[in-house]
Amino acid sequence: METALAKTPEKRQVVFLTILLILWEADSEAIRYSMPEETESGYLVANLAKDLGLRVGELATRGAQIQHNGNKELLQLDAETGNLLLREKPDREELCGVTDPCVLHFQLILKNPVQFFQTDLQITDINDHAPEFPHREMLLKITESAQPGTVFPLKAAQDSDIGSNAVQNYTVSPNLHFHVVTQSRAVGRKYPELVLDRALDREEQPELTLTLTAVDGGSPPRSGTTTVRIEVVDINDNAPQFVQSLYEVQVPENSPLDALIVTVSARDLDAGINGNVAYSLFQGDEVSQPFAIDEVTGEIRLKGVLDFEATPYYNMEIVATDSGGLSGKCTVAIQVVDVNDNAPKLTISSLTSSIPENAPEAEVAVFRVSDPDSGDNGRMVCSIQNDLPFLLKPTFKNYYTLVTEGPLDRESRAEYNITITVTDMGTPRLTTQHTITVQVSDVNDNSPAFTQTSYTLFVQENNSPALHIGTISATDSDSGSNAHIIYSLLPTHDLQLALSSLISINADNGQLFALRALDYETLQTFEFHVGATDQGSPALSSQALVRVLVLDANDNAPFVLYPLQNASAPCTELLPRAAEPGYLVTKVVAVDRDSGQNAWLSFQLLKATEPGLFSVWAHNGEVRTARLLSERDASKHRLLLLVKDNGDPPRSASVTLHVLLVDGFSQPYLPLPEVARDPEQDNEDVLTLYLVIALASVSSLFLLSVLLFVGVRLCRRARAASLGGCSVPEGHFPGHLVDVSGAGTLAQSYQYEVCLTGDSENTDFKFFNPIIPSSVFQDP
Repeated sequence: METALAKTPEKRQVVFLTILLILWEADSEAIRYSMPEETESGYLVANLAKDLGLRVGELATRGAQIQHNGNKELLQLDAETGNLLLREKPDREELCGVTDPCVLHFQLILKNPVQFFQTDLQITDINDHAPEFPHREMLLKITESAQPGTVFPLKAAQDSDIGSNAVQNYTVSPNLHFHVVTQSRAVGRKYPELVLDRALDREEQPELTLTLTAVDGGSPPRSGTTTVRIEVVDINDNAPQFVQSLYEVQVPENSPLDALIVTVSARDLDAGINGNVAYSLFQGDEVSQPFAIDEVTGEIRLKGVLDFEATPYYNMEIVATDSGGLSGKCTVAIQVVDVNDNAPKLTISSLTSSIPENAPEAEVAVFRVSDPDSGDNGRMVCSIQNDLPFLLKPTFKNYYTLVTEGPLDRESRAEYNITITVTDMGTPRLTTQHTITVQVSDVNDNSPAFTQTSYTLFVQENNSPALHIGTISATDSDSGSNAHIIYSLLPTHDLQLALSSLISINADNGQLFALRALDYETLQTFEFHVGATDQGSPALSSQALVRVLVLDANDNAPFVLYPLQNASAPCTELLPRAAEPGYLVTKVVAVDRDSGQNAWLSFQLLKATEPGLFSVWAHNGEVRTARLLSERDASKHRLLLLVKDNGDPPRSASVTLHVLLVDGFSQPYLPLPEVARDPEQDNEDVLTLYLVIALASVSSLFLLSVLLFVGVRLCRRARAASLGGCSVPEGHFPGHLVDVSGAGTLAQSYQYEVCLTGDSENTDFKFFNPIIPSSVFQDP
C-alpha cells in the first residue's frame, strides 16, 4: 500500500493531462467545458472566440465580460486572444461538496451589441482524498449466543471524493470468526457489515481486535483503516426493533432551535436490563448534523440553523442499543422545506448614466436578478414606474435590458430617477429596489423662438446717430452652446439705402441702433428681417420682421404756393368797389412737408392798410371783404398774412397781398406805380414777370369776351321787347355774373391749375389755362 501511495503524484500528473474537450448539449445553447479538479492556475480551458465563431479581438471590441453568478471566480477571459484561463486551482469538494456532477454556471456577456452565452464548467473528481473513519476505534459488544450469520453493522468510512473515487469496498483483517460484507445504501454510499462466521465463546476469548479497511476505487486506490474492538458479553438474544425502518419528515428552514423534529421508537423483547434501549445518532450523510437525539426518549431536536439553499435534505441513521449490546437501526429522512427568506438580488452589469435626447431606443442598463429560494419563492417579477418613458426587456434567462421607449425630450425633463423593483412570488413577498439616475443630454433640436413674430419700433426723426431704438429677443429651449443665440440683420432689397447704413444690431443681446439721423420727409417707414442663430451643430435659426416707423418732427415751416412770394413783381388782386361783404378776394394756398398736426395750417391777418376791411378764414386761407366798400377807401391795399402750423413749437411763414380797388371789370387796368425793387431780386429771371403778364392778358381777354356776350344778349332781349336800340347797361354787373356763389367775382368752378416745380431757380410755379365750366355760357 505504501508503494501505491508513493506513485500517486506521478499518476495524478497523467490524470491532469487528460481533459475532456468541449461538449455541446443537443437541447441547450450552453457551451460546456470539463476539466479535472486540482488543475494548476493559468491553464488554458478553451478559446472562446474560436468556439463562438468570432474573430480575434472581437471579444475586446464588444466588451466581453464573464459573469460568475455567485460562483467562485475560477475563470478569467483574455478578451484580446479569446482564451479562457483558469484563475486558481479548483477543489471540487470545496465547490460542490457531495453534488454530482459538479457543474459551475457562467455567463459570457457581449455588450456591443448585447448578446449572452451560457457557459458550463464541469469539475470532474480525482482521487485526492483517502477514506476516513469517524473514529480510530469502534467497539462492538457481541453476546456469546450470537449465531453464525449474524450481521453487525459498522460505521462507514467517509470519502470526500465521489463516484468511483469514493469508498468501494471494505475488508477486515483475517480472523476465524468474522468477515465483512460491503453493502450499498439507496444514495449510493457503501457501508460495511460484520458477519459472524463462527459462534463466540466468552470463556475462550472475551475480546477480539480486528482491523477494518476501506478502499476507494481510484487509480491508484486509497484506503483508510480503523480498529474494531469486539467485547463478547453474556447472552442477550433479542436486539431492539424500531417501529418503522424509515421515518420521513419535512422541516421548515426557519424552524427555531430545539424544535422537535421527530420521535423514533424501538422495542426490545428482552426483560430487565437487557430490554433497556438507548438511542443514538449512528450515521449521517455529513460528519456533523444540525440535529441531536435524546438517548432515552428518542426525540430528535434541532440544534443548528437550517438553510434550504445550502442543504435541502438530510439522511440520518438512528441506532437503538440495549444494555446487552444488541442494536437495531432505522433511517430518518429529513426534507428541509424552503421558506421565502431571501429577498431578490439585483446585479448591474452595464450602466449608462447619460443618454442623448434624440436616441430612439437607447440602452440604459443591463442587469441580472436572482433569488436562491425555490418554487414560487424563487420566481421574480421585475418592474419600473409606469409614468416613465422606459421599457424593461427580458433578454437572457434572468437578464434584463433597460431601454428608452422612444426619443426623449431634454427640454421637457432633463433627469430621470428610475426605480427597478424586483419582487418574488413567495409568501410573504420580498422586494428589492434599485434606483438608477439617468441624465438626458441636450441635442440641438430647437430653433430660436422670438418673443414676437414682428416688432414695431418708433424713432423720432432727426435722431442722434448710434441711437438705441429697441431690442429684439429670442429664446432657445436647448442648453449650452445649443442655446447660445447670435443675432444678425438679414439682407433686404426693398430699401433705397443699404440696410447696413441705417441699422446695426448687437449680435449678443439683439439691441438695434440707428446709425444715422432719419428724415421723416425722406423715409417714413422701412422693414427688414432679423435672424437668430444658435451655436449648435448643425445650427438652427429663425427670423422675425422688424418694422421701423419714423415719427414726424415739426422741422418744416409752411410753404406758400399762392400767391407767389419770390416773383420779381408782386401779384395784385382786383376788387370791385361794388363787392358785397364776404366777397372772396383771393385764397392763400400753402403746404407743409410735415405730417399730422405738424401740417395743420392756420391763417391769420397780421397787418392791413385798412383795418377792418378784410378778413381771412383761419382754416382755408380765404381772404374776404368784411364790409361794403366806400368812396373813401383807398384804391390800393397791402395785406400781411401769417401762415402757422400746429407743431410744437409751431413754425410759420408770412404772405404779402396787394389788392387794387376798381369800379368795374370794364375799367382799364391801371398799373400800379413801380415798386421799388429789392436789391436781392435784381438777378431774378424775368420769366416770372412774363408769365404774370401773360396771365393778366388772358384773364382780361376772357372778361372782355364775357362782357361782350352779355351785352349782345341784353340788346337782343331789349330789341325783342321794343323797337328801341341797344343800350349797354351802366353801373354794377348783374348779380349772376358778379358773384355766382356769393363768394366773389369768380364762378364756383373757376380754378387755376398750379404746378410746383423744384428745378427752377427763379420761379416755383407754372400757371395753366383757366378751366371755365360750360354752365357760364348757357342761356338764362
